[in-house]
Amino acid sequence: MTTLLVIAKEPRPGRVKTRLTPPFTPEEAAALAEASLVDTLHVLLATPARRRVLVLDGAPGPWLPPGFDVVPQCGGGLDERLAAAFAGCSGPALLIGMDTPQVTPALLTVDFADCDAYFGPAEDGGFWALGLADPDPALLRGVPMSTPTTGAVQRARLTAAGLRVHDLPNLRDVDTAHDAELVGAGAPEGRFAKELARLRTGVGR
Repeated sequence: MTTLLVIAKEPRPGRVKTRLTPPFTPEEAAALAEASLVDTLHVLLATPARRRVLVLDGAPGPWLPPGFDVVPQCGGGLDERLAAAFAGCSGPALLIGMDTPQVTPALLTVDFADCDAYFGPAEDGGFWALGLADPDPALLRGVPMSTPTTGAVQRARLTAAGLRVHDLPNLRDVDTAHDAELVGAGAPEGRFAKELARLRTGVGR
């Protein structure tokens, strides 16, 4: 069975979702980040897994439900931190971030019987999910992160290694207020959408 990983930052004002400010305040952006993370963690709890791991930059808080192993992120760039997350796994693993609260257990229930990797492209050119049947940190190290071509480079790295890649649906990360509105509208029952609705009346005061 698959190990499920979430790589995340502690949702503290000024440290997360800085591109949401403005129109949101740092405190409001952190509240949205926490809601997104909580939605994501609860989806993982509803997804069959051998192990669930939160790879965290910061300290866990009351938002963390039981059922997760918490490991600290290593230093270095995002490619190194993702590589280290996979290095801590034995057997198949699927990693996602905290920026796609619209994910569902169906999207995260993967089967490596007929492929070696899962790749979830993001609207901004990155990727929201990466699954490896045989986790190899070298597949991530050196991939330029946070660029419009990050996803294309990462997927090309997989195919260049001879891996059979299964593509997951293209999803939108929550980076900007516009992203937040679209993601919230697409998953209206989640904590993220409800937090967004609560804050919306105060935006633009």
